Amino acid sequence: MTTLMQGIAARVVMPRFRMLADGDVAEKSPGEVVTIADREAELRLHEGLAALGLGARIVGEEAAEVEPALLDDVGQGLVWLIDPLDGTANFARGDAPFGMMIALVEDGVPIEGWLLDPLTGRLCHAARGKGATCDGVRLRARGTGRAVPVAALGTQFLAPHRCARVHAHAERELDLLPIPRCAAESYPRVALGVNDLTLFQRTLPWDHAAGVLVLTEAGGVVTDWHRQPYRVGSGTGVLAAADDRLWRIGADLLLGHEAGLIALEDCLS
Repeated sequence: MTTLMQGIAARVVMPRFRMLADGDVAEKSPGEVVTIADREAELRLHEGLAALGLGARIVGEEAAEVEPALLDDVGQGLVWLIDPLDGTANFARGDAPFGMMIALVEDGVPIEGWLLDPLTGRLCHAARGKGATCDGVRLRARGTGRAVPVAALGTQFLAPHRCARVHAHAERELDLLPIPRCAAESYPRVALGVNDLTLFQRTLPWDHAAGVLVLTEAGGVVTDWHRQPYRVGSGTGVLAAADDRLWRIGADLLLGHEAGLIALEDCLS
């Protein structure tokens, strides 16, 4: 898998970085762009995964945009999830970060995952019950060690008044940094001690399955907004932290009715 991803990154993605022509970028939905690199990388990854012969369904981000029914029952059975170019908006502007993610999921539970940064070559990998590595070195999640936890909150899909309420409340107890707008970067940042925790509202399966597995196998904690273990298809937001103590700080602040911040019936309506 590593060879497949690195080869496609080298042949398809990186030659187009900062080299996209006007016709190479399109708006696939309001505020969402897709590039020729996304589409070609997904086709190549799909071919490579199909050749493995595991009998798993293959669900890619760009294919699901064209055929939404691919997401039906995505939390059931054996499924490959492909994000061929996470952080596409960054890539299209000629900015970092961006990444490539693949996860193998069984009945909604990630069992193996890969996150590749094509620009730096950093590769994070995890297998369920076997731990996680970063560039071949055992990965153990660690917090920043700062007295005020460092957080990046993916609230851009909340209604503006709710987003403002979240940040105003969170700023009382957290040091908020801008999100990288790339889940393939967000999860390694928590595992590697750059951020203490991160929160996502949108839970598209290819955005999270691989990163969740890498972080949890490294000793981090990831749940949905109901405080239950992450599962593909849950659709209720994600809270991820470098350890249980930091997760509890984030959960008490961001997920409780007492905090007056994120009431589930508000955010999920």
